[in-house]
This record gives sequence, C-alpha cells and structure tokens, in this order.
Amino acid sequence: MKVVTTLEELWEARAQLPEPVGFVPTMGYLHDGHLSLVRCAKRDNRSVAVSIFVNPTQFGPNEDLENYPRDLERDLSLLEAEGVDLVWTPTAEVMYPPGFQTWVEVEKITKLLEGKYRPGHFRGVTTVVAKLFNGVQPQRAYFGQKDAQQARVIQQMVRDLNYPIEIVVCPIRREPDGLAMSSRNTYLTPEQRKAATVLYRALTAAKKAFEQGERDADALRKIMEDTINAEPLARLQYVSCADPDTLEELHGKVDKALLSMAVFVGKTRLIDNMLVGTGKETF
Repeated sequence: MKVVTTLEELWEARAQLPEPVGFVPTMGYLHDGHLSLVRCAKRDNRSVAVSIFVNPTQFGPNEDLENYPRDLERDLSLLEAEGVDLVWTPTAEVMYPPGFQTWVEVEKITKLLEGKYRPGHFRGVTTVVAKLFNGVQPQRAYFGQKDAQQARVIQQMVRDLNYPIEIVVCPIRREPDGLAMSSRNTYLTPEQRKAATVLYRALTAAKKAFEQGERDADALRKIMEDTINAEPLARLQYVSCADPDTLEELHGKVDKALLSMAVFVGKTRLIDNMLVGTGKETF
C-alpha cells in the first residue's frame, strides 16, 4: 500500500495503478462503515484509492473541527488489511494553497435539510470532493447512504460538471442495536450511547407505519417527532419526509420518501435516514 501526501506523489502513484480505479474519500477515524465502502470498491475495481483529509471548509464556526477524532496510524493499518492500493493524506496547505479563491457550489438541493442548519457546509464538501476527484481521477467513487444529502449533492455535481465518474452509494452500516456507524459516536457517554438508538427507533417506527398503509407525510413526520421527544437525552433539530430525488419536503399522500433527521444527544449531533417506497436501501 502506497501512502502519499503531495500532488506530485499522488500523480506518480496514480499513474501506476491498474484501471479501473475505485475511490473512497474519508475524513479518517475509520469504522466499519468506511471499510464497507472500501470493500464495495474492491469488488468493482482493479485498484482502490482512499483519501484521508479532515476538510476544514465544511465545518461551521461552532462545529467540532478541532476536536474531530483523528488516528492516522490506526486508519492506515485498517486500510492495509483491506488491501487498499493507494492512500492520499493531503495537508490543508496542499488542498487550499495560499491565495486559494475558487469554490464549487451546487445550488438548490444544498439549501435544504442539512444545508438549512449548516450554511456553507456543502460548499466545502463539493469543493473538496471536486479537488479530490481531480487528483485521483477515479472511474468510480463510493459514498455512504448515511450522508444521504451529501450523496445526492455529489451526484448532482458530477452530472453538472461532466465528471466521467460513477457515484456508487452503499448501504448504511449499523451497530447491532441499530445506531448508524459514525466517527462522532465516540463523543457519546455510555448513557448517551444508549439514548442515541432513538434515531433508529424513530425511523423504523415511521417506516413500519408506511408499510402498514400510512401515506400522509405529516403523519410520518409526527411519528418520528414523537419518538424522539419521548427520549429525555435527545433534542430534535429536524425531521424530514422528503422527495428522494429533489429532497424537497412532501405533504399529503406520498408513494416514496426519504425519511431523515438530525438529533442532538448531549452535545453530539447525529443524523440518520431511511428510504421508504423505493424498494431500495440506497439512492
């Protein structure tokens, strides 16, 4: 496994990889959710590249950039065990050199859901992903359904900018009790960790209602709200029943939807989602 930092090192190593190349962009502190993306990439491609970069431009002023968990040595050990060919670990100076002033922005769908509560977040995401794509030049790139809006935004960017890259969205990986795997789960105390399963319980309650015939979007949102509000350690930021393609909120009768939410458990902000009516786990 080759580990590189600079663009020059990346280009030299990339030129030696057998095609096609699958790419998994990460912010490190890897868990089995990340590794499941690597395994999907291994399945589909002759070579696999991974990036590890905690991207400062997607964090808001009061978010957890400085405290975001990092363990590069552990990450590299996990990736080597999975048979990854190339790992790019750029510095902030490599990604945003002095005088940097070019940004990539997807307009409409970034204003909804997460974008409403995290202004500027997706500008940071799309800019860094565009730069990662330009550096690695993969044929396929792998993202998790857990960050559903991010996956949709990247799909939109790739279509709009004519990137010759297939975006593959892989299923959410969950702990045995249903909690979606996330690097931020490490922030939770044991009591909060137990309470955090309320996101999964809220989503599954709404999904079960949908499967039993409940088709009213407001009713599905209320099921999720009531479940979250019944957990004393949880504080709801938003619940959504949205169109899976446009991410716009639905009202009245729905045939398919993306159910999603953001919830604070203590000071830790967690997100989760489920698709209903699509017959699929992922976009």
